[in-house]
Amino acid sequence: MTAIGITSPGLGTTSFGLPARSTRLRLTLRGRRVLAALAALPAVVAISVAMVSGGAALASRDAGTDPGSFATVTVSSGDSLWSIAQDVAPDADPRDVVDAIVRLNALDGVTLQAGQSLAIPAEYAPGR
Repeated sequence: MTAIGITSPGLGTTSFGLPARSTRLRLTLRGRRVLAALAALPAVVAISVAMVSGGAALASRDAGTDPGSFATVTVSSGDSLWSIAQDVAPDADPRDVVDAIVRLNALDGVTLQAGQSLAIPAEYAPGR
């Protein structure tokens, strides 16, 4: 009978008949930099596309709403959005009216100043 020797696929033998040792993959500094750049490339491309196309979502003042779609109200001393909403549309829910006024005027908060001009949506305009 004969003996058959089996070696693992990744390992061979050296010229001296000893089993060969598997080696680690060694990257030079340049190789690591190239690998890091390739790994970061998709993120850089995605951020660049977002920055370039993000400008299209900005509103412009060129094409505004036509003046017939809203009426204007001048804020008096002591007025609040709630009181204006109740005066302008007494039959409507004041929360809905306040929300429509805030959206139409692009208000950041609920603070008003006397003399400020507010646009009132046409659906609530006939009052005041």
